[in-house]
Amino acid sequence: MTYVVTDACVNCKYTDCVEVCPVDCFYEGANMLAIHPDECIDCGVCEPECPVDAIRPDTEVADSPWLALNARMAAIWPNLNTRKDPMPAHDHWAGVADKIALVCETAPS
Repeated sequence: MTYVVTDACVNCKYTDCVEVCPVDCFYEGANMLAIHPDECIDCGVCEPECPVDAIRPDTEVADSPWLALNARMAAIWPNLNTRKDPMPAHDHWAGVADKIALVCETAPS
């Protein structure tokens, strides 16, 4: 099992999870984070840290595109191992569902 960042992170990008990860398996895109599935040690400490419940076990998202998206993006985005401020409109986006079409596949500028 690995943990996966899902659509709740899109346009929010809280990084509370990054701060507690013992193996630095988070990668930063322009409008979300990703977890590298081969680096995640399945400890689960990141899951309760996310204020918008964006991190889920891969068993809960097995029929979704999120595991593949995390793997693909973690391979090209830069590693993130320090906490940053969330995105400016995070309060608005935190309650929006089904944001996969909004994923920006570029690295942050």
